[in-house]
Amino acid sequence: MKTLIFGSTLLCLLASPAYAQLRNINDLALAAANKLASAAVAACQAQGRHIVVTILDHGGNVVAVQRADGVGPHNTEASRRKAYTALSTKSDTYALAAAARNNPDMSNLTTVPELLLLGGGLPLRAQGQVVGAIGVAGGGGALQDRACAQAALAALPELDSTPP
Repeated sequence: MKTLIFGSTLLCLLASPAYAQLRNINDLALAAANKLASAAVAACQAQGRHIVVTILDHGGNVVAVQRADGVGPHNTEASRRKAYTALSTKSDTYALAAAARNNPDMSNLTTVPELLLLGGGLPLRAQGQVVGAIGVAGGGGALQDRACAQAALAALPELDSTPP
């Protein structure tokens, strides 16, 4: 009996450090991603703009894509790459593009194949942790795409506010 208790205690002590190494990660649910995408499309349509929006989870997986009627097919991939860039760099892609233009040390970012340094991509944060990203393309320019992405964030109060 003593051996069984000792063995169980030892097993618990050895298992504790392994569990402590696991991180608690918030993830973006499909319903939340669809809500964000719908809000971005609606915000742009209210301005007479038609976009494609892509929502990625914290691991870079596509969770939702919505495309308004009449948007060029290249914008689907552009919205995904903007979201990927925002997620990967944890940065607003509009600010990142400006930094790459103005800082010689960052100019090489334009050569990384998956990154797209154009406005319209924003990381999604909850309690300071990046939980995904949104990418908008086709709205008529970097500032317009960025504005539609920012407007969508209001649809999910669980997200941290992003400065304009």
